[in-house]
Amino acid sequence: MARSGVTYEDVQRAIDELLTRGDAPSVQKIREILGTGSFTTISDHLRAWRQQREENRDVPPPRGMPAALQELAEGLWRQAQESANEALGHYREEADRKVEEAQDAAAGAHREAEDARQRETALASHLAGTEQRLEALSAELATRQAQVETLGKSEERLATRLAETESLLQRHRDEASRVADEHQQAMQAHEAEHRERLNREEQRHESAESRLMALLDQARQERLTQEKAAAGREEQLEKRLARQESQLQEARARLAEEEKRHRETDWARRQAEALADTRHHEQALLQARIDEQKRHLEDQAQRVRNLEEQLHRCLWQRPAAAREEEQDDAKAGMENETPDGAS
Repeated sequence: MARSGVTYEDVQRAIDELLTRGDAPSVQKIREILGTGSFTTISDHLRAWRQQREENRDVPPPRGMPAALQELAEGLWRQAQESANEALGHYREEADRKVEEAQDAAAGAHREAEDARQRETALASHLAGTEQRLEALSAELATRQAQVETLGKSEERLATRLAETESLLQRHRDEASRVADEHQQAMQAHEAEHRERLNREEQRHESAESRLMALLDQARQERLTQEKAAAGREEQLEKRLARQESQLQEARARLAEEEKRHRETDWARRQAEALADTRHHEQALLQARIDEQKRHLEDQAQRVRNLEEQLHRCLWQRPAAAREEEQDDAKAGMENETPDGAS
């Protein structure tokens, strides 16, 4: 059943325009003139027009025919009648034969026209289905384009968040490096100062045992202070590492949420994991530095204990040497007194 978009009168006006231009009417040309309408509807109206034209083939033209065309038709008709009357006797048999041939040709043309109409109907149906599929594909394409735009915006947001995370990680990395450098410089300065003091005190050991004891106590206090300071710095570093780990966990959680909603942006997750691995590596380096500082403090403590042992040995060895010198002096005095008594 034809749709109500294009009427038979619209199709007929388009056909008249095509005939005026000398073009044979077809579904495609009619649709080009109308600018709208489905191929099925136009094909149905065109078939009705052809059927009506076949039925009215022998009907004389209406009175509304243009005068020039009517005069030309009448003149042609008179000439045809005169020629027919003159040659009627001679060519009646030939005319009958040609009429039969023309009827056969007309029957064949009618069959071909019917086949063409059937093919045209099938083509129109196929074109209608193609138009429906094209509309569906256009709608799907619009949906896909909207999805692509949404994904593009999501990727931009992810890129911004990733840049912020990288900036935050870089600041933490710089801060940790600065703290580690300051700690290393402080430890080196304390170690150099302590070594210098120990060298000075070792040089004065024989003449200033009491002062060495005081300096040893001072060294112990400094060692305790350094250990406390190192412990405090280590605790600060561990707190900073914990905060950085928490921030890293938050960044991972945000990236995990974005991964669930946008699986197409898997590259961002891989970069975040690479950054997390780098962060773990940096934390391992910081932990190694902390362990190295602990070992350094233990070495310092061991050196202090060695100095204490050396001082202890010196304190115990000096009284024994003094007693030996007193005994030698006593023996020498007795030997000096013996000759005097004999005399």
